[in-house]
Amino acid sequence: MSFFTDLAHQYIDGEWRPGKGSWDIIDFNPFDGEKLASIPVATAGEVDQAYRAAERAQQAWADTNPYSRRAVLEKALRIVEEREAEISEAIVAELGGTRLKAAFELHLAKEFLRESIQLALRPAGQILPSPTEGKENRVYRVPVGVVGVISPFNFPFLLSLKSVAPALALGNAVVLKPHQNTPICGGTLLAKIFEDAGLPAGLLNVVITDIAEIGDTLLEHPVPQVISFTGSDKVGRHVATVCATHLKRAVLELGGNSALIVLDDADVDYAVDAAVFSRYVHQGQVCMAANRILVDRAVEAEFTEKFVAKVASLTVGDPADPATQIGPLINSSQAESVSKLVDQTVAAGATALLHGRADGNLVSPSVLTGLAADSPVLQQEIFGPVALLIPFDGEEEAVRIANDTPYGLSGAVHTGNIERGVRIGQRVHTGMIHINDGTVHDEPIVPFGGEKSSGLGRLNGDSMVEAFTTQKWISIQHGRSRFPF
Repeated sequence: MSFFTDLAHQYIDGEWRPGKGSWDIIDFNPFDGEKLASIPVATAGEVDQAYRAAERAQQAWADTNPYSRRAVLEKALRIVEEREAEISEAIVAELGGTRLKAAFELHLAKEFLRESIQLALRPAGQILPSPTEGKENRVYRVPVGVVGVISPFNFPFLLSLKSVAPALALGNAVVLKPHQNTPICGGTLLAKIFEDAGLPAGLLNVVITDIAEIGDTLLEHPVPQVISFTGSDKVGRHVATVCATHLKRAVLELGGNSALIVLDDADVDYAVDAAVFSRYVHQGQVCMAANRILVDRAVEAEFTEKFVAKVASLTVGDPADPATQIGPLINSSQAESVSKLVDQTVAAGATALLHGRADGNLVSPSVLTGLAADSPVLQQEIFGPVALLIPFDGEEEAVRIANDTPYGLSGAVHTGNIERGVRIGQRVHTGMIHINDGTVHDEPIVPFGGEKSSGLGRLNGDSMVEAFTTQKWISIQHGRSRFPF
């Protein structure tokens, strides 16, 4: 099948249909500008239809034997495995992802599907004691009901699936809104996979739309009890505010400004490899990417020389070419923004060891150093192929610099002494940190999330149960209670 022809529709209550909005979302290939699909946007009324369909279908799904729910997830995994080559081609075309990136995303997607299969059987209740004679307290784990999922453009297949599959496995229904730059890989492709896997109609709905059309309808609608959002902290703050106003639970996986710390006893060659991957994988469009490379002055000269040489050797070009390591940014706005940021930072006094240039949406890598301590670029997430090299003197300064950011998602420490690395890692205010490794990691059973402006809540493993279920207390009085009047 042709994903960009056959799946360029809304998917509501088991039906593929065009949106009723008066304008189209155009899906472009970010490398060559080819028009992949044109999709009439969903209206606020269609968002309501999607949520109502989910509401109607959810209770029967929650009552379904969890082994039957598991079987649907198992079939979905087999479908992904069977169509892996096609999905990979779609990721390359729609995201500008390299072959390496597509393989990385699909590997993780399959791992998360395998974990979701197990989640169907994981919720467990409790019987708790009571101070009242004859009373039995039962605490049940039950689905929240309907979950709204909003996914980003950088890893759309994985990050949509990461919320959709666990929510379904745990007995919920879902309305998914993918990013408008990745409506197929982040949206309707999942709908097709679960439809073919036998998921009953109404349980997964995909609306391709934009805030310009629907405003906050997706968040304010009375049906969803949980909103799972992955994206920028700016939008995440708005999502959190609206959810709080409507007393909804928000699970927010937001941006980062991760530091990779290279101590004086690090294996420099290995640290260089880790830093280059951590900064430039998927053109730097990764929330866990190492924006800031912190290097002890004792190894600064050696590290810098080797780092710059390796970055300069990266191949920039057509993501469909297996030799390409850096493909295009997602759109022209992002490419222009990154190029402008580099130019402004250099004009403000930074030294460009490599000064990347834009060619359409292709932006070659930049390496900047000599930044002033109050440089604005040090405080922001750079969603592009730009590395900031920052020297430090000793552990205390490294920790201070690493924590001098409003974000707290990921990080890494390179050292010849593992426990030294752990001690430093414990002092860096992030949700995740990796010793002698890169900053870009995600594993299905390990809690994933950030501190400060990098989000609220956690996903993965048992955290999925916390995110997408709630607790219900049912007490049983054996015998008669005594009442005071």
